[in-house]
Amino acid sequence: MNVVILQPSYIPWRGYFDQINRADIFIFYDDVQYDKHGWRNRNRIKNRQNGQWLTIPVHSQGVVVERTPIHEVEIAWQQPWNERHWRAIRENYHRAPFFKAYAPWLEEVYQRRPARLADFTIPLTIEIAEKLGIHHTRFLRSSELEAQGQKTDRLIHLLTRLGASHYISGPSAQSYIETEKFQAAGITLEYMQYNYAEYPQLYPPFDPSVTILDLLLMTGPEAPRYIFR
Repeated sequence: MNVVILQPSYIPWRGYFDQINRADIFIFYDDVQYDKHGWRNRNRIKNRQNGQWLTIPVHSQGVVVERTPIHEVEIAWQQPWNERHWRAIRENYHRAPFFKAYAPWLEEVYQRRPARLADFTIPLTIEIAEKLGIHHTRFLRSSELEAQGQKTDRLIHLLTRLGASHYISGPSAQSYIETEKFQAAGITLEYMQYNYAEYPQLYPPFDPSVTILDLLLMTGPEAPRYIFR
């Protein structure tokens, strides 16, 4: 059984969904520390200046937010960020071939008001996966699984509990994963290789690392062939 464990992210890039598609079980790693300058609450879209950040503001509430588990981080709703994000998407993609097809769904997405960041990003990620035709993957949250240990030991605990035989990881994890512990647990280990074809974008030059929304709005039902092999 193939398992992937990744921190929840805001409208991730296509490599994230490639990993979801390869997984029998995908675990949103939502009970580890929030990283302030990572991808938990932000991503980029294309625009005429070749990129615009969309960032969901979060509360610190007198504590160091980086010490807070991801699933406890709260959205700062006193800022109308959702209106700004939807306006930015609308203004930059209204001429995209499939904007009209996805606009009603996206407009509804940006009307949602969950208190916590993960309760916005996780359901949205699952919906995008479904729009990409991914229906075989089971989704779980690590915060619901009571993982034990630290670093590699924690991953092994989750994988063993679920009966995983194969773990698929991003390539950057090679620098810190203790491979001998996977061998001892009888779990094979695979690192992703990201090598995707270019697709049409409204504003050249081509940028491979923007949010998956760029690919969806530009290619619609053809999006999976630019991701899955």
